[in-house]
Amino acid sequence: MPQAEYTPEELALGEALFRTAWEFVLSAPSLEFLPPMRGLEIAFAGRSNVGKSSLINALVKHRGLARTSNTPGRTQDLNYFRAPDRQVFMVDMPGYGFAQAPKDKVVAWTEVVRGFLRGRQNLGRVFLLIDSRHGLKPVDHDLMALMDTSAVSYQAVLTKADKIKPHELARVIAETEEALAKHPAAFPFLVATSSETGAGMADLRAAIALLAEERNV
Repeated sequence: MPQAEYTPEELALGEALFRTAWEFVLSAPSLEFLPPMRGLEIAFAGRSNVGKSSLINALVKHRGLARTSNTPGRTQDLNYFRAPDRQVFMVDMPGYGFAQAPKDKVVAWTEVVRGFLRGRQNLGRVFLLIDSRHGLKPVDHDLMALMDTSAVSYQAVLTKADKIKPHELARVIAETEEALAKHPAAFPFLVATSSETGAGMADLRAAIALLAEERNV
């Protein structure tokens, strides 16, 4: 699975989209609170404490936009953020796989995530965040299977790549690539990132900007 290579023009599009201050729109605790389907939605999914909020803050270059916490399961709603003067939305999805969460909350979160993935026709891509230190887990495979059957395009993003040694990162990349190759809805480019060093952020910005260009939003 090759790494994506973006042209200077495509990278510039990404920087332009994220140059201005993104804004918080709403938190949807259940599907009936979701906004009307318009423009382009990009979602971020992953296990609890994988670093979704930190990644979003790094993308927009604003540490306080998405709330971060060291407590797994803190994000329980679908949190929407919008690019100024654009119909481009990023969605921070509830984390999954937190074993200590009450069962009723796990069921509720699961239903929200399933309904969101299956029902949002303007969902352009899901970025599936995977902790570089741990690799894919069974719950990740479950979500990938759901997105496959729902025909939802998704792209793997390794987080916290600065937390492990380069040879260990290379091993995780290879193992993740091998697993993704078996999933029809998986996007063919994996991105290794670090919210602390900024690694991979330019590529993610470019990917989102190109999706916006394709949708003309």
